[in-house]
Amino acid sequence: MKTLYQRLDLADYRPFSNREYAIRMAWEFVQSTILRALPRRSFRTRGRILSLFGAKIGRSAKVCKGVRIRHPWLLEIAEYSEIGEGTEIYNLGRISIGAHTVISQRAFLCAGTHDLGLVSRPLLRPPISIGSGVWVCAGAFIGPGVTIGNNAVVGAFAVVVKNVEEAMVVAGNPARVVAPRRRPSDLP
Repeated sequence: MKTLYQRLDLADYRPFSNREYAIRMAWEFVQSTILRALPRRSFRTRGRILSLFGAKIGRSAKVCKGVRIRHPWLLEIAEYSEIGEGTEIYNLGRISIGAHTVISQRAFLCAGTHDLGLVSRPLLRPPISIGSGVWVCAGAFIGPGVTIGNNAVVGAFAVVVKNVEEAMVVAGNPARVVAPRRRPSDLP
Protein backbone atom coordinates (compact mmCIF):
# COMPACT_ATOMS: atom_id res chain seq x y z
CA MET A 1 0.00 0.00 0.00
CA LYS A 2 1.19 3.50 -0.79
CA THR A 3 1.79 6.09 1.93
CA LEU A 4 -1.43 7.57 3.28
CA TYR A 5 -1.62 11.25 4.14
CA GLN A 6 -4.39 10.67 6.65
CA ARG A 7 -5.09 7.82 9.04
CA LEU A 8 -8.64 7.66 10.34
CA ASP A 9 -7.67 5.02 12.90
CA LEU A 10 -5.51 7.70 14.57
CA ALA A 11 -8.25 10.38 14.57
CA ASP A 12 -9.79 11.62 17.82
CA TYR A 13 -13.51 10.96 17.45
CA ARG A 14 -14.36 12.56 20.81
CA PRO A 15 -12.67 15.97 20.72
CA PHE A 16 -15.04 17.54 23.28
CA SER A 17 -15.57 16.95 27.00
CA ASN A 18 -18.42 14.75 28.26
CA ARG A 19 -20.05 17.88 29.70
CA GLU A 20 -19.97 19.59 26.31
CA TYR A 21 -21.48 16.52 24.62
CA ALA A 22 -24.31 16.52 27.20
CA ILE A 23 -25.02 20.22 26.67
CA ARG A 24 -24.90 19.71 22.88
CA MET A 25 -27.43 16.90 23.17
CA ALA A 26 -29.78 19.12 25.20
CA TRP A 27 -29.29 21.95 22.70
CA GLU A 28 -30.00 19.69 19.71
CA PHE A 29 -33.24 18.58 21.37
CA VAL A 30 -34.35 22.19 22.01
CA GLN A 31 -33.28 23.31 18.54
CA SER A 32 -35.12 20.50 16.75
CA THR A 33 -38.32 20.74 18.82
CA ILE A 34 -39.01 24.06 20.56
CA LEU A 35 -37.18 26.39 18.16
CA ARG A 36 -38.53 24.54 15.15
CA ALA A 37 -42.11 24.92 16.44
CA LEU A 38 -41.89 28.66 17.10
CA PRO A 39 -43.72 30.97 14.68
CA ARG A 40 -41.62 32.62 11.99
CA ARG A 41 -41.44 36.05 13.65
CA SER A 42 -40.58 34.87 17.20
CA PHE A 43 -37.20 36.61 17.15
CA ARG A 44 -37.16 37.62 20.83
CA THR A 45 -38.10 34.15 22.03
CA ARG A 46 -35.38 32.58 19.86
CA GLY A 47 -32.89 35.07 21.26
CA ARG A 48 -33.88 34.27 24.84
CA ILE A 49 -33.57 30.53 24.27
CA LEU A 50 -30.16 31.00 22.64
CA SER A 51 -29.11 33.13 25.62
CA LEU A 52 -30.13 30.33 28.00
CA PHE A 53 -27.55 28.19 26.20
CA GLY A 54 -24.83 30.84 26.54
CA ALA A 55 -25.16 32.84 23.32
CA LYS A 56 -24.68 36.60 23.56
CA ILE A 57 -27.57 37.99 21.54
CA GLY A 58 -28.27 41.72 21.16
CA ARG A 59 -31.79 42.57 22.30
CA SER A 60 -32.83 43.71 18.81
CA ALA A 61 -31.00 40.95 16.90
CA LYS A 62 -33.14 38.66 14.75
CA VAL A 63 -32.44 34.97 14.30
CA CYS A 64 -34.89 33.61 11.72
CA LYS A 65 -36.69 30.29 11.74
CA GLY A 66 -34.65 27.36 10.43
CA VAL A 67 -31.21 28.69 11.41
CA ARG A 68 -28.96 25.80 12.56
CA ILE A 69 -26.43 26.61 15.28
CA ARG A 70 -23.92 24.00 16.50
CA HIS A 71 -22.72 25.61 19.77
CA PRO A 72 -24.78 28.60 20.94
CA TRP A 73 -22.30 29.28 23.77
CA LEU A 74 -19.69 30.16 21.11
CA LEU A 75 -21.93 32.69 19.33
CA GLU A 76 -22.19 36.45 19.70
CA ILE A 77 -24.62 38.57 17.65
CA ALA A 78 -24.73 42.33 18.25
CA GLU A 79 -27.68 44.73 18.12
CA TYR A 80 -29.84 45.06 14.99
CA SER A 81 -28.21 42.15 13.18
CA GLU A 82 -30.20 39.50 11.32
CA ILE A 83 -29.51 35.85 10.53
CA GLY A 84 -31.58 34.60 7.56
CA GLU A 85 -33.55 31.38 7.22
CA GLY A 86 -31.62 28.22 6.52
CA THR A 87 -28.28 29.66 7.61
CA GLU A 88 -25.87 27.11 9.06
CA ILE A 89 -23.67 28.39 11.89
CA TYR A 90 -21.14 25.59 12.29
CA ASN A 91 -19.36 27.23 15.19
CA LEU A 92 -16.94 24.72 16.59
CA GLY A 93 -14.90 27.87 17.27
CA ARG A 94 -16.23 31.26 18.35
CA ILE A 95 -18.25 33.29 15.84
CA SER A 96 -18.90 36.98 16.49
CA ILE A 97 -21.18 39.11 14.35
CA GLY A 98 -21.18 42.90 14.68
CA ALA A 99 -24.09 45.35 14.82
CA HIS A 100 -26.35 46.09 11.82
CA THR A 101 -25.05 43.04 9.95
CA VAL A 102 -27.15 40.79 7.73
CA ILE A 103 -26.32 37.13 7.16
CA SER A 104 -28.70 36.23 4.33
CA GLN A 105 -30.53 32.94 3.89
CA ARG A 106 -28.64 29.68 3.47
CA ALA A 107 -25.21 31.18 4.23
CA PHE A 108 -22.72 28.78 5.84
CA LEU A 109 -20.36 30.04 8.55
CA CYS A 110 -17.76 27.33 9.24
CA ALA A 111 -15.50 27.80 12.28
CA GLY A 112 -14.04 24.32 12.26
CA THR A 113 -11.48 22.42 10.23
CA HIS A 114 -8.71 19.85 10.60
CA ASP A 115 -4.92 20.08 10.60
CA LEU A 116 -4.04 18.44 7.29
CA GLY A 117 -0.34 18.58 8.19
CA LEU A 118 -0.80 15.69 10.63
CA VAL A 119 -1.96 12.21 9.65
CA SER A 120 -4.41 12.12 12.61
CA ARG A 121 -6.15 15.30 11.31
CA PRO A 122 -6.81 16.88 14.74
CA LEU A 123 -9.74 19.26 15.02
CA LEU A 124 -8.99 22.97 14.77
CA ARG A 125 -11.49 25.60 15.92
CA PRO A 126 -10.39 28.96 14.45
CA PRO A 127 -12.82 31.81 15.16
CA ILE A 128 -14.77 33.85 12.60
CA SER A 129 -15.24 37.58 13.13
CA ILE A 130 -17.76 39.49 11.06
CA GLY A 131 -17.78 43.25 11.54
CA SER A 132 -20.60 45.77 11.79
CA GLY A 133 -22.62 46.93 8.79
CA VAL A 134 -21.67 43.80 6.81
CA TRP A 135 -23.92 42.02 4.33
CA VAL A 136 -23.17 38.34 3.72
CA CYS A 137 -25.43 37.49 0.77
CA ALA A 138 -27.42 34.31 0.20
CA GLY A 139 -25.56 31.02 0.04
CA ALA A 140 -22.13 32.47 0.83
CA PHE A 141 -19.52 30.31 2.61
CA ILE A 142 -17.31 31.91 5.28
CA GLY A 143 -14.38 29.70 6.19
CA PRO A 144 -12.48 29.09 9.43
CA GLY A 145 -10.34 31.89 10.82
CA VAL A 146 -11.78 34.55 8.49
CA THR A 147 -12.27 38.17 9.56
CA ILE A 148 -14.67 40.32 7.56
CA GLY A 149 -14.15 44.05 8.06
CA ASN A 150 -16.88 46.57 8.83
CA ASN A 151 -19.23 47.54 5.97
CA ALA A 152 -18.00 44.79 3.64
CA VAL A 153 -20.31 42.89 1.27
CA VAL A 154 -19.86 39.19 0.46
CA GLY A 155 -21.64 38.35 -2.80
CA ALA A 156 -24.14 35.54 -3.21
CA PHE A 157 -22.55 32.06 -3.16
CA ALA A 158 -19.07 33.52 -2.66
CA VAL A 159 -16.48 31.31 -0.98
CA VAL A 160 -14.49 33.39 1.53
CA VAL A 161 -11.33 31.71 2.81
CA LYS A 162 -9.22 34.85 3.39
CA ASN A 163 -9.87 38.03 5.34
CA VAL A 164 -12.01 40.72 3.72
CA GLU A 165 -10.95 44.32 4.25
CA GLU A 166 -13.30 46.98 5.53
CA ALA A 167 -15.84 48.40 3.01
CA MET A 168 -14.90 45.99 0.20
CA VAL A 169 -17.26 44.00 -2.01
CA VAL A 170 -16.08 40.44 -2.70
CA ALA A 171 -17.59 37.75 -4.91
CA GLY A 172 -16.73 34.45 -6.57
CA ASN A 173 -14.99 31.20 -5.72
CA PRO A 174 -12.55 31.89 -4.22
CA ALA A 175 -13.87 35.34 -3.28
CA ARG A 176 -11.99 38.25 -4.79
CA VAL A 177 -12.41 41.99 -4.39
CA VAL A 178 -14.87 43.30 -6.97
CA ALA A 179 -14.97 46.94 -5.88
CA PRO A 180 -14.93 49.17 -2.83
CA ARG A 181 -18.38 49.55 -1.28
CA ARG A 182 -19.76 52.96 -2.11
CA ARG A 183 -20.76 55.16 0.78
CA PRO A 184 -24.57 55.55 0.78
CA SER A 185 -25.64 58.99 -0.44
CA ASP A 186 -28.27 59.39 2.29
CA LEU A 187 -25.92 59.08 5.28
CA PRO A 188 -26.36 61.98 7.73
